[in-house]
Amino acid sequence: MVNVEYDSVEKRYGDTIAVEDIDLTVEDGEFAILLGPSGCGKTTTLRCLAGLTEPTSGTITLGDYDVTDVHPKNRNAAMVFQNFALYPHMTVRENIGYPLKVAGIDGADRTERVQEVAEMLEIPELLDRDIANLSGGQQQRVALGRAIIRRPSVFLMDEPLANLDAKLKLSMRSRIKVLQRELDITTLYVTHDQEEAMSLGDKLVVMNEGHIQQIGSPDEVYHEPKNRFVAGFIGSPSMNFVTVEMDESGVVRSTDGVDGFEYGLASSVAERYRDHDEFVLGVRPQYFTAHTEPVDNAIRGQIKVTEPQGDNQIIDVLVGDEDGDSIELTVKAPSTVEAVRTEDIWLTIDDPLVHGFDVRSGDRIDDGEVERTKATKQQAESTSD
Repeated sequence: MVNVEYDSVEKRYGDTIAVEDIDLTVEDGEFAILLGPSGCGKTTTLRCLAGLTEPTSGTITLGDYDVTDVHPKNRNAAMVFQNFALYPHMTVRENIGYPLKVAGIDGADRTERVQEVAEMLEIPELLDRDIANLSGGQQQRVALGRAIIRRPSVFLMDEPLANLDAKLKLSMRSRIKVLQRELDITTLYVTHDQEEAMSLGDKLVVMNEGHIQQIGSPDEVYHEPKNRFVAGFIGSPSMNFVTVEMDESGVVRSTDGVDGFEYGLASSVAERYRDHDEFVLGVRPQYFTAHTEPVDNAIRGQIKVTEPQGDNQIIDVLVGDEDGDSIELTVKAPSTVEAVRTEDIWLTIDDPLVHGFDVRSGDRIDDGEVERTKATKQQAESTSD
């Protein structure tokens, strides 16, 4: 087992920068997720570690060894691809055992290790089947088995669940997490699926346009986003953003002149943003409380769309003039709220949990030690009661 370190890694294709200034350390045994939208550079970052892409500059180390210019086969890294990359003319047994055959391991040892891996993945009954006769989930397990059998220092996984259906993704996600914990192997995993990332990773590495935006635990990245991009990318539905100005009493109003977006923040919350004449207010959909009758200090809007989701519902609310200046807010509310399309609704905010972002840089405004994780859990418990 080893740690992985990227030091100022950059990859260019002519004048196009794929990744730049990648500084990242993944500790021994850690499960790190490279997360971001398509084209953000996460796969390039992974391929540089695998040796399949040569960095333009910078260094990559595995343990104490600089592997930047080392041939892929000598890096002791095993990679699982999105399309599985299995050999169709071989059986499951032959696919899993192939890395050992190439390494010159004798037949008896190969047979024993293939059986051991197959039992770990709960597929021993498939060993003599052809690849073409396997389901997508079974093929994925074979691909994992082929990587595991090498007993590598590091696992690299490039969107390994992207081609599976929703139900199969859930079961394979659990299987991968259990395997990683059991084997305790340093793992880097690429995905654009934030739910997958939040459930699997010890460490999230959020990327955009070739740069790392934030590194942290799932809780840190969700509750304390470093900037507006991270705040908007992490969380479903996405965070609501409204550019506001605040008066001396702590009342925020939309700078776009939207009639109706006016809300008085608690004094302790308003104090965070006193030094900013204008800022971007960020509110997650679940931090709104929806009321079907008028209440004090509430944002009045009109219900445009409702999306039932079992115990909860997503409500799209239009604030302002439908034919003029307006803002659309996304609200997550219990299914017991009787939200009817075109009717008025009043929104209050759990304002200690809001975020403020600098209008120009997009960076989150420092708000001190706000225990959002604890507060959110308490909120969820009170809602369930």
